[in-house]
Amino acid sequence: MSALVLSQVACADPAPYDPALYVGSYDQQDSSINSFSAAAQAANRGDISALYNYEQLMSGGLFAMYPTYWRMNLDLNAQSSAAVSQFVRQYPNTVMAEKLVADFAETKAASGDYASVRQVANLITNGDRSERCAIGLGFNNGGDTMRAMAEKSDVWLTTLKQPALCDQLATEMNNNVLISNQDRMARLKRMLRKGKTGDIMALSSRLGTPIPYSALSEIQLNPSSFFSRFGMQPQSQTNQYLYLYAIGRIADKSYREAALQLDFDIKQDNQRSARLLTDDTRRYAYRILGVQRMSHTTDDGFDSEAVDWFRSSLDDDFNYEEAEDYAKAAIRFSRWDDVVEAISRMEAETQKSSQWQYWLARAYEQSNDRSKRNTAKKMYQHLAKSNDYYGLMAKDKVGQRFDVSRLGGSNLPNVSNADRARAMQDPNFARAFALYNADASRAYANREWNWAVKVARDNRDDNLIIAAARQAHDMGWLDRAVYAADNTDRASSLALSYPMPHQDAVVRHSRSAGIDPAWAYGIMRQESRFVSSARSNVGASGLMQIMPDTAKYIARNLGESYSASNANSGDTNIRYGTWYMSDILGKLNRQSVLATAGYNAGPNNARRWQPTYGSLAADQYVESIAYPETRDYVKHVMENATIYSSLLGSPQPISQRMGTIPAAF
Repeated sequence: MSALVLSQVACADPAPYDPALYVGSYDQQDSSINSFSAAAQAANRGDISALYNYEQLMSGGLFAMYPTYWRMNLDLNAQSSAAVSQFVRQYPNTVMAEKLVADFAETKAASGDYASVRQVANLITNGDRSERCAIGLGFNNGGDTMRAMAEKSDVWLTTLKQPALCDQLATEMNNNVLISNQDRMARLKRMLRKGKTGDIMALSSRLGTPIPYSALSEIQLNPSSFFSRFGMQPQSQTNQYLYLYAIGRIADKSYREAALQLDFDIKQDNQRSARLLTDDTRRYAYRILGVQRMSHTTDDGFDSEAVDWFRSSLDDDFNYEEAEDYAKAAIRFSRWDDVVEAISRMEAETQKSSQWQYWLARAYEQSNDRSKRNTAKKMYQHLAKSNDYYGLMAKDKVGQRFDVSRLGGSNLPNVSNADRARAMQDPNFARAFALYNADASRAYANREWNWAVKVARDNRDDNLIIAAARQAHDMGWLDRAVYAADNTDRASSLALSYPMPHQDAVVRHSRSAGIDPAWAYGIMRQESRFVSSARSNVGASGLMQIMPDTAKYIARNLGESYSASNANSGDTNIRYGTWYMSDILGKLNRQSVLATAGYNAGPNNARRWQPTYGSLAADQYVESIAYPETRDYVKHVMENATIYSSLLGSPQPISQRMGTIPAAF
């Protein structure tokens, strides 16, 4: 959030939404919304004839593009690039035009029709990773090798799960003329670690040292046999590759066994007059151990051996996930020199992120070098300009106070009549509001809303975004108001970003459960964005996103009979959620960071991540949480709770809120 303050008006009781106030808005003048649900049902039935009729009926209206989109999308692979391009020209700058052309590119890339992908590529303006990889595939197979390389940094070295088209692009990039042998070597090492035989064979062949499938298969079946004969074979590049592949296969089963094997082989090798293991092979073998060790922290706990293994693997060839693993392990054990090393192995843009600037400052802060400590202070001062998790942490480091009044406090922004009218007359926002009012599927309304915010942000029209957000807030569409307010570049309004619905219930039930209401709001904002009907893909529901089994556990402990409908209702869901937060808090040393992690990942996991001996600074605990989802969740909840504490009149700095993490035993 920036420091720009909009003029404010008190909002204790915002005026109720009244459509009659907005005469001249699109949803007052347009009738195509009346056919929307029926057309959607025809699409679900696959009724092409009905969709043609709705195209005529809805022609010229705000939602005219939908029946055409649904009809074309029923058999996207059969569409031509010309027909898709015509749709985009007919409905320019709309989210459905963007969606159709992006879906078309993915479909054609998956079927190998790269010419069609290239013909529509320039029409895609907001592609996600899979869609960008589809474009990359189109150009990688069409002569524009430079354009294909735009996705290299995201797909070439990663071994994490990614969209299928990105895996395919990475594989096909092997034949791109702009890929060097150094690039191929870097990817080959990762594929050897992961055991991806197809990529191993293709990459090694391009490097001039082809590895036959039979050799990989033999090692896969019996890696120990390979190690027993390795010392009797002459040194060769092929054997270096096979050694890393074999270490990777043992590490898949047991990183401990792989470590013993590597240590034994290096001791043996050091006694030879001519070493069989190159320095590069030794380093990357240790990298394999470090990465594999970090993937077992939840089951086996943290151990500084991971830092040692990464330290033994130092070279100039880290990918992001390896450097991040190294950094997290070093952060966990306060190995500050290693933190600096790990961050230096990240790409330049990654190093500039607030996350790694904060940890670089933390590392410099511990230095005996006064100039580094001074640098740390300057870095904190820069980070403190933001009010995100790292900005709030940095504020505490330099003694700054989070000033709620500079961001409007709990007062809603005063939106001019002109801006309010613009929001209602903007076609993108108008579609979103009309869909919301028509009680259509929330997915359509949200998609239109997010697109409207994107277009306004691209146009640097923060006043339009704030006006739309204020209108959504007044309608009770709080999750989109939050989304919009959080996506402005210059304007800030805490009342829009951090609303406090159900305030009486939240405060009352929190106090009854003995927990901080600001923390309860922090959880609620992260869990549901205040959508009472929210339901996750694993079955959690309500404002506090409570799982059915958890709700039964809560009801039983409260002496109540379980009812799914009651458990999901606003007041009961808040009461159950705050009781459960208190329950977890009591089981986890009354430590809010642990309890927050426990709310998301379960108390047992939160406990497993505690230090075995001694205490640990809470920010170090959070950064080393093994689950990325939980790690980000805890950061957001702590940020939310800190801001809500100021809005509720009991400000508590984030570092004080987070405290220190005690040992598990």
